[in-house]
Amino acid sequence: MSDSARITIRLSKDAAEKLQKLVEEGEYKNLSDVVRAAIEEFLGLKFSPQSVERVRVDLPKKTVRMLESLVESGEVEAVSLDDAIRMAVKEYVRRIISEAAQEEINEEIKKIKEEAGAGE
Repeated sequence: MSDSARITIRLSKDAAEKLQKLVEEGEYKNLSDVVRAAIEEFLGLKFSPQSVERVRVDLPKKTVRMLESLVESGEVEAVSLDDAIRMAVKEYVRRIISEAAQEEINEEIKKIKEEAGAGE
């Protein structure tokens, strides 16, 4: 007995043609694989842990190929393309927060110096 269920759906002709194009371009083996991938992505978005919010990132194909190459070669310590992107975003946010915090510290130092100068 198979651990799967069969579902029949109706799509617009335009949507069906676009899905078929993905198969013809070699991105997927067949229409079922396209639909399965779409459903898995949808379920991943809808059933993420409450502490996690997923976002979609559209990148140029060239950039994706470069990132995949870096992951496969081991130059990036990531287990997948998604992991590499997650790590890059975390690092970027950490750097931005660090720069903002440094600016606040510099402003506070400036205020303290100005106040100390005014008291002389």
